[in-house]
Amino acid sequence: KKSFFASITLHSLVSTTLKRGKRMMTKATSLTAILAALLASSSDAFIGSNRVSNAASTKASSSLYMSAALIVQNKGGGHGELGFQLAKNLSSNPKITSITILQDEACDDTAQPFASYSTDIPDVTIIKANLSDESMTAESLNSILGGESSFEYVWDNASKKPQGAGKAICDAAKAYWNTKLFTYVSSAGMYQPTPDTTFPMAETTPIKESAGQALFDNYAVELGLPLVSIRPQYIYGPKANKYDYIDWYFDRLVRNLPLLIPGDGTQKVSLTNSEDVASLLASVLNDEDAAIQQRYFNCGTDDLVSYDEVGLLCADAAGIDRANVKVEHYDADAYGKGKFPFRPSNFYVAPDMAKAKLGWVGPSHSLKGDLASYYDGYKERGGLDRKVDVMKDYEIVVASKL
Repeated sequence: KKSFFASITLHSLVSTTLKRGKRMMTKATSLTAILAALLASSSDAFIGSNRVSNAASTKASSSLYMSAALIVQNKGGGHGELGFQLAKNLSSNPKITSITILQDEACDDTAQPFASYSTDIPDVTIIKANLSDESMTAESLNSILGGESSFEYVWDNASKKPQGAGKAICDAAKAYWNTKLFTYVSSAGMYQPTPDTTFPMAETTPIKESAGQALFDNYAVELGLPLVSIRPQYIYGPKANKYDYIDWYFDRLVRNLPLLIPGDGTQKVSLTNSEDVASLLASVLNDEDAAIQQRYFNCGTDDLVSYDEVGLLCADAAGIDRANVKVEHYDADAYGKGKFPFRPSNFYVAPDMAKAKLGWVGPSHSLKGDLASYYDGYKERGGLDRKVDVMKDYEIVVASKL
């Protein structure tokens, strides 16, 4: 059965209506108006649909035009997992449409996170280079990256000074890549708190001006780069390749050895999951102008714990009764730091500035929540069976009892 609109032409409709008199003419006129309105409405809807499609296309084109990200990644260590986690984070960021990792070729491809590049971030381009090459220039680096690449967003998680590859990266960003945001992964370790410093340390805390990271910051600023410098502290993560901080506690707890902690153990520490560090690094995209204007940001969790609390939380994860945990406090000024993984005194930061200026939502992890899986990894790495050097611990214990 044909539809009304398909079987009756407008002409026949009007003719029939005329025969039925004035009253029906009024109805036909109304129906004609309705038909005309429907046709006009359909036409407008079609045009509107095209406008939405064109707007989406324009947005996609704009996104494609300024969206290439370059992550410069070191060979491993405390920051070794950050490039991997940052690439995973940026993969879901609508501002970023292509990601390249410039990987130091000195990395161990069989170790994490490098062994997971092909499986976990398959759409990321990996290019290897000798980042310890002191003769590297902007021109040679640009050639390694293809010669015609443009990276509007750069995260440098490798450079320790403005020399060699570090200088080349800055120079290439300025000369070749049209970089609109250059984010440098620096370190909060260069802070030099004074007796008057309040904690957590703010971004205005005095720094060691001769530190390589400080010199890198200065060079990037002098060059005119849109620098944002992020200062992380102690990092752990699911694919880390440095475990010294937390392993120190487990090494002693599982062997029923005392935890030699300097001071009274109430000092706070910021131990941050690498995924949270990566999300803070990516948060510079939330407000690029604010990021560049502020420039320096501390990076770490605000879920702070004390040195003693870390030991108790590790004991919980290992299934050790807290009553069986032995803690020995000692005077670090008299006997030194020993093998203890943190500073003897308070030395921690908080992410208040990143939250205020960049809209960072804060950490999604907590040390307490992560330690069970960390302990599983500790056992898989042979932590229960390996030899542990506790000679320095023994010396401190004996000396402190004399």
